[in-house]
Amino acid sequence: MSLTIKGKLYQVLPVESGVSRAGNSWKKQLFVIETNDQFPRKVCFTLFNDKVALLEPFSPGEELEVAFNLESREYNGRWFSDINAWKIDGAGSRGNSVPPPPPFEIGDIPPERADEGSDDLPF
Repeated sequence: MSLTIKGKLYQVLPVESGVSRAGNSWKKQLFVIETNDQFPRKVCFTLFNDKVALLEPFSPGEELEVAFNLESREYNGRWFSDINAWKIDGAGSRGNSVPPPPPFEIGDIPPERADEGSDDLPF
């Protein structure tokens, strides 16, 4: 399940790190955004390992669009949910990625070639 949400970067928590039972090192960072809804909500996201670098260009107060997955797991009869971010964009960056086409003018249409009949269909 992949979802997106927009909001203002509210808080960035420090990076946590450690070593798993299998001997692999890991990094994790939490960050909170506040939605721009009528009743704003704060949502805490998790970034793991190489995804921690996604948050570096942003500072608190900036508008973000976050793509994330929801995941739940059971431990000792209790359920825990995670909100794992996998993509972070500045809210305005998506619309500016492709420049608009140049304005169209009538003179830009190539003239019809003389050897082609105007009433001949290609099929």
